[in-house]
Amino acid sequence: MTEHRARKRFGQNFLTDHGIIHRIARSIKAGPNDHLVEIGPGQGALTDELLAAGAPLDAIELDRDLVPILQQRFADEAHFTLHQGDALAFDFASLQKNDEQLRIVGNLPYNISTPLIFHLLTHQHLIKDMHFMLQLEVVQRMSAQPSTKNYGRLGIMCQYYCKVEMLFEVPPESFDPKPKVQSAIVRLTPHQELPHVAKDLSKLDSVLRTTFNMRRKTLRNSLKQLFSEADIEALGIDPSARPETLSLEEFVRLSNAIS
Repeated sequence: MTEHRARKRFGQNFLTDHGIIHRIARSIKAGPNDHLVEIGPGQGALTDELLAAGAPLDAIELDRDLVPILQQRFADEAHFTLHQGDALAFDFASLQKNDEQLRIVGNLPYNISTPLIFHLLTHQHLIKDMHFMLQLEVVQRMSAQPSTKNYGRLGIMCQYYCKVEMLFEVPPESFDPKPKVQSAIVRLTPHQELPHVAKDLSKLDSVLRTTFNMRRKTLRNSLKQLFSEADIEALGIDPSARPETLSLEEFVRLSNAIS
């Protein structure tokens, strides 16, 4: 098979640890009735394991030089379809057949992980679950609870749409080349019904950006352009609170008051 060097501009770190690859596949538990979508299959290490389940698998790969390697490797796999393109611009709805839900998997480059997750969350009605390899720090932010240092906009927006579970950590030695950061596997399961419904998501995002850009300030100070102190109190929220102490439900309450 053609030798391929990992490319820095694509943030490529190929997973080579077979123990970790098996553990990821066991966490996903794919079955023949699933429809899998793999973002960034790289050289196909995890793809091999996923195809063993007998489920159809669509792979999305940005690096044109990896396309012939993947096509050659999986030429005999009837269930494998390769799409060359950017996952950030990909229309995931085009993969759906007969109202089935997609199971999305990916070892995401650190430089695109947050925008790609936000892109996927806009398609959350199409998705059964997502399993991603991400930088540990990003997973900690996604799963953070109120009153912890990692709690912020990313975690709140992820938890608005999904149940977030950090499954296990992956050391740098599991990759080639070895990244400078620790990684982790996260599972995102979209809520069948949203626990708290924002009337206008752009307003929720605006409240989150405004408050967390000034996270050391109290709500009465960071939100003074939007609310009086009495307005905040009328919503049952303490104006002297800082944003990292508020729950998702309280942020939704604030955003709905300005919608």
